[in-house]
Amino acid sequence: MINRLFFLVFFMALSNISQAAPPTELIYKLKGSITKVHSVNASGGRSTGTGVVVAENKVATNCHVLINSVGMNIGSMGENFQPVGLQADWKHDVCIMSFMYLPLKPAALGDSEHLQYEQEIFSIGFPGGPPKPLTTWGTIKALYPYDDSVVIRTSASFQMGASGSPLFDAEGNVIGISTFKSPGRNSYFYNIPVKWVKAALNLPVLEFSRDSQPAFWDVELEKKPFFMQIVLPFQNEQWSEVESIAKQWLKASPDDVEAMFYNAAVKDHAGDLEVAKAIYQRILKTNAKHADSIVGLANIANKQGKSGDFEDYKKRLTELNFDDDQLSLLITK
Repeated sequence: MINRLFFLVFFMALSNISQAAPPTELIYKLKGSITKVHSVNASGGRSTGTGVVVAENKVATNCHVLINSVGMNIGSMGENFQPVGLQADWKHDVCIMSFMYLPLKPAALGDSEHLQYEQEIFSIGFPGGPPKPLTTWGTIKALYPYDDSVVIRTSASFQMGASGSPLFDAEGNVIGISTFKSPGRNSYFYNIPVKWVKAALNLPVLEFSRDSQPAFWDVELEKKPFFMQIVLPFQNEQWSEVESIAKQWLKASPDDVEAMFYNAAVKDHAGDLEVAKAIYQRILKTNAKHADSIVGLANIANKQGKSGDFEDYKKRLTELNFDDDQLSLLITK
């Protein structure tokens, strides 16, 4: 049986992989394209977020940063700039503010169609509203197909004020926008893909309006994507609920590796080790860098006393930049 300690450690370890910080000169260059977004609502409440210049006179952020706003501006290099129009994709939480004569250089836009698990990433934004942008870094932990692209989960954490922060690949290309996290202490951190930003650049520029609609991640629980519905039941070991959601997810998307993973975890917990093992192995045939599945196999090997297999899986995790301390935490007692 997989115990409570294993699952807590399982994801703590996966979320804290040792990665080198991106080059200082690259961060310095990119900060010239990062802005702080200020918004004021009708009752006088103020909020801040982050924006990134994505084209000439265009700054992208999350729509939820601007929702119910009656006044907004961006700040950069000690100056404030007032937008004159908005391109809004409320469902996907992408809003692009238009400006006149914005003296900021656009960041290079990459693509979100060729991302890989464990790929190194970093983000620059204003978590907590500091005066200067801060940098966080980590790796891609999961890719969730949604609509015509993927939602990106990373090990790079963020907090209020960082919504709208650009997510960069190792070369400094924008691949996503930091957008939302799961509730609870062991939060998952999600980023919307740059493909949606590119699509929003083709929307009509409208005057500012308080009209809006909830983002896909901010609707009722039963209407949220399966990858969001399953997080808290999984973390709280509500196995019947995890099994129910995983079955629905697999029915809708039989080849989704994350749906398969949760199904394997249910089997693993129930003691159906050979069934779980087969599912984990099937996942790795599709995605050799699916670290969660490698961890699952390592623990099954350990429980079955197969030391050779266990060492092989540890080696695979080492190749994905797990260090010795993290590997020691993954052993199920």
